Amino acid sequence: MSAFSTQKQGPILFIICSLILSGLFTSCQNDLKNKEWDVYAGGKERQSYSPLQQIDTNNVKDLKIAWIYHTKDADKSSQIQTNPLIINGVLYGASPQLKLFAADAATGKEKWIFDPMPTILTDNAGKESYGLNVCRGIAIHKGKNNENQIFYTVGSSLYCINSATGKPVSSFGKNGRISLYDNLEMNRDISDLRVTSTSAGMIYKDLIIMGSSLSEEEESAPGHIRAYDVYTGKIKWMFKTIPDPGELGYETWDDPEAYKFVGSANAWGGFSLDEKRGILYASTGTANADYYGGKRKGDNLFGNSILALDAETGKYIWHFQAIHHDLWDWDFPNAPALLTVKKDGKKIDALVQTSKQGYIYLLDRVTGKPVYPIVETPVPAKSDLEGEYPTPTQPIPTVIPAFARQGISEADLNKNIPDSSYQELVKRFRTFKSGPMFTPPSLEGTLVFPGLTGGGEWGGPSVDPESGFLYINANELPWIVTIADNRIEKPAKPKQNNLEAGTFLYTKNCSGCHGADMKGSGNFPALIDLNKRYKALDFKNLISSGRKMMPAFKNLSEADKTAIAAYLLKDESLQKAEYIPELKKKHPFYDVPYRLGGIKQFLTLEGYPAVSPPWGTLQAIDLNNGKVVWKETLGDHPEMKAKGIHSGTENWGGSVVTAGGLVFIAATSDEMFRAYNKKTGKLLFEIKLPAGGFASPAVYSIKGKQYVVIACGGGRMKTKASDTYVAFALPDL
Repeated sequence: MSAFSTQKQGPILFIICSLILSGLFTSCQNDLKNKEWDVYAGGKERQSYSPLQQIDTNNVKDLKIAWIYHTKDADKSSQIQTNPLIINGVLYGASPQLKLFAADAATGKEKWIFDPMPTILTDNAGKESYGLNVCRGIAIHKGKNNENQIFYTVGSSLYCINSATGKPVSSFGKNGRISLYDNLEMNRDISDLRVTSTSAGMIYKDLIIMGSSLSEEEESAPGHIRAYDVYTGKIKWMFKTIPDPGELGYETWDDPEAYKFVGSANAWGGFSLDEKRGILYASTGTANADYYGGKRKGDNLFGNSILALDAETGKYIWHFQAIHHDLWDWDFPNAPALLTVKKDGKKIDALVQTSKQGYIYLLDRVTGKPVYPIVETPVPAKSDLEGEYPTPTQPIPTVIPAFARQGISEADLNKNIPDSSYQELVKRFRTFKSGPMFTPPSLEGTLVFPGLTGGGEWGGPSVDPESGFLYINANELPWIVTIADNRIEKPAKPKQNNLEAGTFLYTKNCSGCHGADMKGSGNFPALIDLNKRYKALDFKNLISSGRKMMPAFKNLSEADKTAIAAYLLKDESLQKAEYIPELKKKHPFYDVPYRLGGIKQFLTLEGYPAVSPPWGTLQAIDLNNGKVVWKETLGDHPEMKAKGIHSGTENWGGSVVTAGGLVFIAATSDEMFRAYNKKTGKLLFEIKLPAGGFASPAVYSIKGKQYVVIACGGGRMKTKASDTYVAFALPDL
């Protein structure tokens, strides 16, 4: 090398390095100028975190509505629970009637809308159910020239839609959709059972990985996890959450034939993904039936478990079961969030899982071992139900405290009511079985606290990867679970009219959720005056297809549906007609001595939760040491707020945390949208929404302007329904 080239090399390298660094800086700036929300919960780690800082603790008070989008298809009982995605300046979401839409993310102007109903009517030929399942999220596989593939579920169909045109991708399955019934089970006929999905699938390379939402009755489809080719829809792998003979976990079922009949153990809350390692994480629900497990004796793997699978092949890596032989419907309601924590000065790549019972499980995401001890602890293990054998111990986390109260005693009852009402509450309380966590269900009714809606719910936590803080909203609502004895039930008359048959069929199939008095409870609506809203044929179609939390009752015959319609719609001419049963042969495995008699919230005469406030909370927990950083009530009952009582409310939907120092959340029955200081918990901003925001927010930026958007569908907790998405931003200078 010459002296000249040696002398010139330094300045040239400096210029090159400067240009590279400048390019990287510009790239970073551009990234923040157009920061996308391209995966459910903001990323495959499922942190619900945004690195954007334009909206911060100082200016959040100045937020204004940037745009409003109306889907124009809400009805009196509809909801929107979608966490929308934002890619290339376009927002994609779902409507109350499960139409998919695209809108300009800066203005809310509609680009296109896809209505699945015509394709269902054309292609389906009545073979699959079109129930209005909830759509909490969608998944997008990125392609070329901004033509991405959008995946979402309607009824039992997984759709693949072109993001540029809003049209089905014809190469995927049949006319852009596949049936979730296909390739699910070979041991039994599941065609009459509910199979759908409420959560977003996970994209890994050229795979779309799907969980499922299933019936919670005795007879249910299995909750196996499946991966499909994003281009063709062909199945690539399946992991069986209810193992076959010879497979890991089969030995935890005492009945060697149970795998042929037991259902669920499904990952209905979606997935998280360590993309670098290629590890998929899923958290599963209870194996069915929910409240009586006499036909599924044993620990029941892989129900109520956190699973780590090879994302490319579906092969098992590790599992952790959080509840053995669940009897309380304490499904894992969301997938774990991935982050790195510091313990004793050492960094650990971890996952954190919140639960309905209020526990926080922190595990090494590579090995599955607990970061802090989780101890098998004795629990109430005696059941009064014949054939039921609850497990004597359950794995209880230590160090990190529960984020909701657990177990119930008389001392917990609500005293913020008139004395006469309180005395009546005490009298009712004493008629039920109560005690610590894991007290088994009973014929007289068992008080379950936290209740069936949490603790934590499907919104899950948000996690700040910089600090290791977890933010979780909780419900603290007691529920009553009552078991009915099938053996003392009066047999159906050999000859009866539809009113008599409908009364019997309603009690057996519907009263468990809607109550013997048809007044409903919690999120189960009242069924009074249905004749003002439905004709018999429409109502029978509703029974067949299902709607939101209501499963499709395909097991009921046409005569059964007519009888139930006659009873609920008070149709006298239909009630007097003779009921002619269509007998269906049921496998002896499903002839159980007990069934669910009823589930409902335990309330005061005034309609408040039976325990003292708070009933809804939001709190921050430092996962590096397990300490609670702050805890605040979430939401208000106006009449209690007027008395100076910050009660908190039941809440549905999750939060998002930002680098700007904020935690955004809606979720409450008072229909407010709020922002808190993530370090202190101080409330910095609140605004009334057009309807309840029972969804999780999304945060993004376009051309340097930051937005926060929330779906305001209402329709829960006796709030009005709506068709609205609302985006907030700072006013232009």
